[in-house]
Amino acid sequence: MSRAFGALLARDLRLAARIGGSGVLGLIFFLMIVTLVPFSLGPDLNLLSRIGPAILWLSAVLATLIGLDRLFQADEEDGSLDLMIASPLPLELVVLAKGLAHWLTTGLPLALASPLFGLLVALDLTGMGAMVATLLVGTPALTFVGAVGAALTVSIRRGGLLLAILVLPLMIPTLIFGVSAANAALGGTVPFLTPFLILIALTLITVVIGVFAGAAALRAGE
Repeated sequence: MSRAFGALLARDLRLAARIGGSGVLGLIFFLMIVTLVPFSLGPDLNLLSRIGPAILWLSAVLATLIGLDRLFQADEEDGSLDLMIASPLPLELVVLAKGLAHWLTTGLPLALASPLFGLLVALDLTGMGAMVATLLVGTPALTFVGAVGAALTVSIRRGGLLLAILVLPLMIPTLIFGVSAANAALGGTVPFLTPFLILIALTLITVVIGVFAGAAALRAGE
């Protein structure tokens, strides 16, 4: 079972590397938003540094949506999903492997690139470190919330807009506590660990619920 899980994870990572996947598009989209917002706000560095964590987190949420509609749909179109459902590997582990592959190619690069993008919104070293930590912890929650929406819309062609409508409200708690933790590290009124631990708890809960809910949605769609 672990060998099948690893093979599925490696397959999705190879496919993402071979065809570009959503990771590169997500980074480009992330960069576009973070670059355009300072131009619209003007040269006020104090304002940029105050709202910098919110800009980066909002950009990460929107960038994560790119390619989510293809998480299961590509496998549905070529028949691979039917083989996965019929395989001995539990469908929950299939959802976990595909969600993990999506995070490794989308969420992880966004988190690692956030210090570079933080320069564009005048974050100091403390703010950059907080952004890396919060995005590393919080982006898996975004991925697995999106995995549930992708499973629900797997049979709908061009279901990207419907997917966004379904999952964006569910991403708001992660967005709130991610921004709160980053702001706390920059000198907020609450200790950094308080919202950060809540963010970790949200991610753990979301991953578990996302795996089982995504598997149930795929079964219901068959």
